[in-house]
Amino acid sequence: MGKSVLISGASIAGPALAYWLGRYGFRPTVVELAPALREGGQAVDFRGETHLGVLARMGVLDELRRVETGGRTCTFVDEKGRQELHLPAEFTGGDLEVLRGDLSRVLYEASLPYTEYVFGDSVTGLTETATGVRVAFRHGAPREFDLVIGADGLHSNVRRIAFGPEEEFVTHLGYYAATWQLPNHLGLGREAVGCNTPGRLAQLGGGHRDPAVADAFVVFAAPQLSYDRHDPAEQKALIAEQFAGVGWAVPGMLESLRQAPELYFDSISRADVPVWSKGRIALVGDAACGATIGGMGTGTGVVAAYVLAGELARAAGDHRAAFTAYEGRLRGYAQGCQQGGDRTGKFLAPGRIGRWLRNTMLNRPALLTWMLNEGRKVTALDLPGYPAEHAAVAR
Repeated sequence: MGKSVLISGASIAGPALAYWLGRYGFRPTVVELAPALREGGQAVDFRGETHLGVLARMGVLDELRRVETGGRTCTFVDEKGRQELHLPAEFTGGDLEVLRGDLSRVLYEASLPYTEYVFGDSVTGLTETATGVRVAFRHGAPREFDLVIGADGLHSNVRRIAFGPEEEFVTHLGYYAATWQLPNHLGLGREAVGCNTPGRLAQLGGGHRDPAVADAFVVFAAPQLSYDRHDPAEQKALIAEQFAGVGWAVPGMLESLRQAPELYFDSISRADVPVWSKGRIALVGDAACGATIGGMGTGTGVVAAYVLAGELARAAGDHRAAFTAYEGRLRGYAQGCQQGGDRTGKFLAPGRIGRWLRNTMLNRPALLTWMLNEGRKVTALDLPGYPAEHAAVAR
């Protein structure tokens, strides 16, 4: 029997890691707090040959091509609707853009032949023993696994339990972001239109699947706020307060927000963990080195899952050697990608001077092309090969 590995999180990095571990003869189990795979969600993108190369090695690239969104153009306007900047779909959507829910489903289906999934539960305790990790769950009976991997995002539960409280690792970058859906009163197609006022962005984009639906997206500058992450009503009140009095289509957006059944709201933050493993427990994706928006975390998470599983296979399951090699290969790469998230808030919701500079610079086609090419360079990594013959070492 292969080594047993518990993975916390069934969004992106978790199923990707489960796929590769299963291919190499490990026995992965994925536990997910949500009762089922999350559908829909924001669009996420992949950029450059490294991202696409890992998806191709997984055999999922063609399926993702069938469900890609094609991206959206993005136009920035003032409060009277006058255009200030127009960005092509390639700038906003990368080389491949898909809905997060579609990506999660494709990765889940690819990993399913090798993986046990447990939905509606979460880790509440981790105790390392001489032979493994004793895991306590919110609902299920305790179990022991050879290894535990936290693939549970920026607000990682595994990181909190095994490494320390979130405030030791997550830095607020001065902005908050929110998304929800509303009727497409503006008749938007494959385009997004955003209105800037100093330190704020209110954007509407045509629905990727249903032309009658639009996606609202807002960003605003604010110091770290104290609020209940599980209370949508409180979050809606914060958004309404920030955008009160703004013109353009914002009054209608705020009216729809009151009735919105689902809301995503979070700070724009960055995770920095000094060491990505502790004994038999390791972190992958945003839990280790993430950024809320703009840090290319989706692509990095898929690449990291590939490397982590490959190093475990190459090391014949020796987790100490594998975790060291994994972090050695990925830390610099992940941090380089992550840096884009530090600039996201200032780019999307700049002050008066920053807004003028952004619009002036990006209205120059040559500079826009240069930035697209630089983005692809950041995601480039010479991927190691982990051939099929390594599969036997985990058994």
